[in-house]
Order: sequence, then structure tokens, then C-alpha cells
Amino acid sequence: MQGLDLVAAMVRAPMDARENWSGSGIGGAAAAFGRRPHGFEVYVFLIAFLGVFYLSNGPLLLGHYDLGWHIAAGDLIRQRGEVPFQDPWAFTLGDKRWYNLSWLWDVVASVLYQHTGFAGIVLMVVASGAIIAGYLAFCALSSGASPLAASIAVFAACLLYPCYEASPNMYLAASPNIATMLFAVIFYAECLRRGRWFLLPMLMVLWVNLHGGFMLAFPIIGTFCGIALLRRDWTSFRNYALAGAGCFVAIFVNPLGWHVYDGVTATLGHFVQADIGEWRSYRQNMVMPGSIPGIVYALSFVVLELRYRSSTRVPLEARVLAWLFLGLGLYQFRYAAFFFIFSSVPMALHIDRLLPERLAGFDVQRAMLAAGLVGVLLLPLTFIQVRPALALPDMLSEEDANYLKAHASHAHLLNHWNIGGLLIFRTQGSVPVFVDGRAATAYPDDLLHDYLKLVRWEIDAATWDKVISKYKIEAVLWVRGHEQLRHFLVGERGWKEDYTGAYVSLYTRPQAAPR
Repeated sequence: MQGLDLVAAMVRAPMDARENWSGSGIGGAAAAFGRRPHGFEVYVFLIAFLGVFYLSNGPLLLGHYDLGWHIAAGDLIRQRGEVPFQDPWAFTLGDKRWYNLSWLWDVVASVLYQHTGFAGIVLMVVASGAIIAGYLAFCALSSGASPLAASIAVFAACLLYPCYEASPNMYLAASPNIATMLFAVIFYAECLRRGRWFLLPMLMVLWVNLHGGFMLAFPIIGTFCGIALLRRDWTSFRNYALAGAGCFVAIFVNPLGWHVYDGVTATLGHFVQADIGEWRSYRQNMVMPGSIPGIVYALSFVVLELRYRSSTRVPLEARVLAWLFLGLGLYQFRYAAFFFIFSSVPMALHIDRLLPERLAGFDVQRAMLAAGLVGVLLLPLTFIQVRPALALPDMLSEEDANYLKAHASHAHLLNHWNIGGLLIFRTQGSVPVFVDGRAATAYPDDLLHDYLKLVRWEIDAATWDKVISKYKIEAVLWVRGHEQLRHFLVGERGWKEDYTGAYVSLYTRPQAAPR
């Protein structure tokens, strides 16, 4: 199947790498796209070396705090044969409905974990990253970039968008986020190709059941639809409009029905976002010096875009999406990854203009192929080396969970947010949780308001007393080393520190001390 099959994109075709860079971007015809791009060496090089890079970060890929409850949710769905609408793991839910927007991803993760362990989940993530790289290379080459320029731009974008320096706020990791990253790129590429728009509603059926980020399809399609309208390209406008309408209808093919929007609105714009790192601004998530390459890339994009602002060679849709998500990424960190993805095509064409013509020749492609083959040989060696380290974060170990199951299984346990998902995974509900990363899709707003008042380094005694009394808390499982909390519970309220693990401490009230 051409377009979805990246092998078909490796057929060579002649291409002029130095087209005219002047003229109007809106009034003119759409940038040429869809010619068969030459340079299969680009795919070999990018997929091999990016695969090695992602595999070498295998332990980080498993560092998402919510992975535990996702696997447990998949187990639960497979056991029951249906998607549950009521949470079985927490004691604080009341009558709150659980909107599991990632149920299909959870099932896939559960199956992979059962049969292959964490290695299978990591390989799924790496494969998703490879497909993203392949599609971006296809977009860059089909837009007219030389193989070298396409390789440079796509390699840079695929190194930067995972954002590993800001762990755990990563965007190529073992979480349903990877479904949104993957489908966003596929929708982007298919819209650029213009010929297979009718596939998008079918793909939306998968996307809407894998992750709540499916709403991102509409800004992508809307951008192409709007620019087609500005160009008075009525055929493209009609096709994109039909694709958007089809995707809207496809949304309702899910176990939640129209309530899927309740799940989305429980996430987007919710007050809890102010306390979740990925929803905060880019500035609040910057890590020095790890963020410097991303900042340099973004500044380079801005400079090149302003320098060649009148170019018609760069697809206008790619430019609009890149600028849109640059602004959104500065506002909320989670969107920065999409800026790197959507900017790869404009950057490839800008880099192509700057490269000497002698670097666009066949010798460079042969060198890339040789390097790519070396990367292919490194892939299994990297996997063998990293496999022993593939495990969930040590924040809550198996030993910690066994102690809790033996001594706190009947207690009303107030746990730290980041521990909740791991607690669900390791105890399978035998130790009910207070809260976890599902946030407003599973927990009442009143509970979240109460909890968020506690997550401060300085202890507000009145707030803690109120929450402990309101929810009849008998034990507190918190991050080890929070001395202010230890002083408050043990020194001022007479609680006991019953257990201390590598990363957590368990405090119990005197009357709730374990036998």
C-alpha cells in the first residue's frame, strides 16, 4: 500500500534540489508533494541509528509513572472481557465514573508484558519511533529536500522530541502518548500527500481507542483545510472537509460512546494541570544543560523561517503547524514535541539551501548507507546490553509492595501521586490507593483539590489534619526524605514510621500500627 508502506517510498526519482525560493506562499499552488522520493539510504541510516539511540534509553522509556496502572488496567479488561467504568483500586472514588481513554493501549501493553515482559513494551516504543522517523523522512524527501538535508533535519527532530532530559515528562516512552505521536505524524504525512485522505477516518477509529490525544487530528486536518480554502483549491478543501467529518463520526466508535468527550474535557483545561509537569510551560520544564540543544534548534528554525519567509518551496501547511506548536510548546511543555516533529520538513528544506551542492551527491548517500548498515548491526547488541536493566522505576519496589500487602491492606492509605500507579501494578488493588496519575478521569474534583493542598514542601498542619480526618486516613505512604512531613507526623502527631524503603516511607497512626 503506497504511502502507508514506507518501503514504497525508497524508490528513487530525479529531483531538483535547488528550486526557486521566491513568490507568494498562499496564492500560489500547493508545494509539490507525492513524487517518489529517492534515497532509501536515508531510511536505513535514520531508522538504524535512532533505533540504537532509543534502545540505549530503554530504562528511561519505562520511567513513566503511569505505566503501572496502564498494565494493570489492561489485565483487568482482559479478565472481565469489557472496559470497566468504575475503578476497583481506590477507596476515594465515590460514584465517580472512570473514563479510560487509553483502554486499547492498556490491553496491548498487558499482552506484551505477559508474553515478553518489559522488553516487548520497549520494542513497541522503539518501533513506533522508527515509524515516526520513516514518515518524517518520507515527508522531507517528498517535499524536495536532498537526502543529506532530510537526514540532518529528521535526525535532529527525532533526537529532540522525546525530551529525555525532562524525565518523566517524555514523549517517546512506554505510555499511550506514543499513539498520539505516531498518529499525528501519519495524519500529517497523509494530508501532505493529498491522495489518501479517505484513510484518516479509519485510522481515527484506532486513535480514539488508544489515547485521548486524538483531538489533535482536528488542528492538523483543519490547517490543511483552511489553507486549501485560502488557495481556492476546492478539490483539496472538499477532501479535507470530508476527512474531518469522517474523523468526527469515527470518534464515537469506542466503548465510552459520546462520553469520550467527558473524558477529554476532564483532562484538557482541568485545574489539576497546574500541578502536572507536562502541562506547565516550557520554561518551567527546562533542564540545563540538557535543554540547550532544543533551544538552539528552535532559535535556528525561527531565524531560517524569517530569513526565507517568502519561500514557496516549503509547504505552507508545514510552516503553519510548526509555528502553531512552537507557540503552544512554550505555553505548555507537552506540545513542544510536536513542534520538533512538524518543523522537520521546513528545516530540511532550509538546510538544503545552505548545503554546498557537492554534498547532495551519490557519494554521500553511499556513506549514509554504510553507516546505516553498521547501525543495523548495533541494534541487537544494544538490545542485549540494555535488556537486564528494563524494569519499572525503583520508586516503589516489589519488597515495598510486599510489606504493604502484609501490613496495610485494610488501611485507608494516603499515598503520594507518583507512587499510585506503581502501587496499583504491584498490589493489583489489594492495597487501595488514595490517588494516582489518572487524575480527573477517575477521581472527583473535591478529592483532587484536597490532595493538591498537601503536595508542598512546607507542611500546613491544619490542611493535613483536615484531610486525615475527612478521609479517615490510617497510613501515609510518602516520598522518603521529606523531613518536614516526618517531623509533623512523628514528632507532632505521634505517628510511627513503620517502614522505610529506598524511596518511600510508611507512617501509621498509633491505633493503626501493624500487628
